Amino acid sequence: MTDTELKGKVEAALEEIRPFLQNDGGDISLLSIEDGTTVKVQLEGACVGCSVNQMTLKSGVEMTIKKHAPQIERVINIEA
Repeated sequence: MTDTELKGKVEAALEEIRPFLQNDGGDISLLSIEDGTTVKVQLEGACVGCSVNQMTLKSGVEMTIKKHAPQIERVINIEA
């Protein structure tokens, strides 16, 4: 899979989860994909400082991204 194809799959995963985040006043942005295995994102809005944002990141975002792009090993939130 090319870098462009991988980015497209990760973006599709984020589009799938974005409505749930926006429903709670948050959002997410893709910052980078490193070595084809690590995705760096930035949680935004109400997600920043939310007490369950790590659970959202692992159970929601990471799981959805891995469904679209199984080669992704981890998702990291980079705080602003």
